[in-house]
Amino acid sequence: MKKLFLPLVLFSALTASAQTVKQIHQRAILVDTHNDALSNQLITKVDLGKLQITGNFDLPRAKKAGLDVQVFSVWCGDQYGNGTAYKYANREIDSLDALIKRYPQKIKLVRTAADLQKAVKQNKLAAMIGVEGGHMIEDRLDYIDSLYRRGMAYLTLTWNNSTSWSTSARDETLHSDSLPHKGLTDFGKQVVQRLNKLGVMIDLSHPGEQTFNDVMALTTKPVIASHSCVYALNPHRRNLKDYQLKAIAKNGGVVFLNFYSGFIDSTYNDKHEAYLLKHKSELDSLIKIYNDYDLASIRLNVINKEESDQFRPPLSMLVKHIDYMVKLIGADHVGIGSDFDGAESYPQGLDSVLDYPKITAELVKLHYSEKDIDKILGGNFIRVLRANVGK
Repeated sequence: MKKLFLPLVLFSALTASAQTVKQIHQRAILVDTHNDALSNQLITKVDLGKLQITGNFDLPRAKKAGLDVQVFSVWCGDQYGNGTAYKYANREIDSLDALIKRYPQKIKLVRTAADLQKAVKQNKLAAMIGVEGGHMIEDRLDYIDSLYRRGMAYLTLTWNNSTSWSTSARDETLHSDSLPHKGLTDFGKQVVQRLNKLGVMIDLSHPGEQTFNDVMALTTKPVIASHSCVYALNPHRRNLKDYQLKAIAKNGGVVFLNFYSGFIDSTYNDKHEAYLLKHKSELDSLIKIYNDYDLASIRLNVINKEESDQFRPPLSMLVKHIDYMVKLIGADHVGIGSDFDGAESYPQGLDSVLDYPKITAELVKLHYSEKDIDKILGGNFIRVLRANVGK
């Protein structure tokens, strides 16, 4: 009997723990601040309201995972510029509007914290819009106003490409000597002031350090980093240094953790480059099919799943980024910004929105309180949204 007793105790403890994780996850309002499904959908033409066998997101999986709020990224690459970028942004917003019209009982566009909470009570996915790249305003303040009227909740001041008024992390790091300026120009400062006035959150995930510093000296509202990781754990130019994390916390803002393997694991990029070289002809063929490098890279990994899975980092490595930020700046300033559908690789076990509960489970294992888990999963986003919008 004694030999049977210990396994029974362990089984009971594991069952209780699983129930606790499920309860905590279901009670929390789960917010993801960054997903690229819209830009992919314009190419693939899939119906995100139906269960998909490709991609990381659709409404049925989001519902099953307990996802309550999704900020959809409106994105286009640097091949779009004046005369084309703003138009493309509106095409993506049109596609979200069409999704909402097809499934009004499942998804609703919201703008305020009050609207968000109302949608959650109605058992609908609260949809929001984040415009990823200042080039989509085409150097026009009135385009900020227009995107705001369409529901823009945040503007990422740059993508990888700099604008005429702000410099990106990529350009400040790789092309520093050739930049005409660093940071915000006078027009860039007007952009920040307009966003503050409208209540649009300023997203600092892609801008360079000088742009970051200029914004922090000027903004009157809490900022966000919608999908970023920790530079101290992986010195990638897209990750945030300790002083930046502390500055965002002091400002009352929030850093939302990116799931991308290349930002989580410092060894990933070298392994991935070797893999791409090995499969170059296959990747080139996929690029011709999709006419999009990112989608081709994602598809390449699906085709060669057993091989590509070998250099995905463990989930524990992602959790280390969360834990590092919490210990440095506090649980009030950390959230989730997956970058699902925007990258070719995520840590092991994170294959789609269905896997969000695994993060909750990891936080429970680390003995995070339910109050702090609630903040990380969504409470911090609601607070910073309210601080910008005012309701």
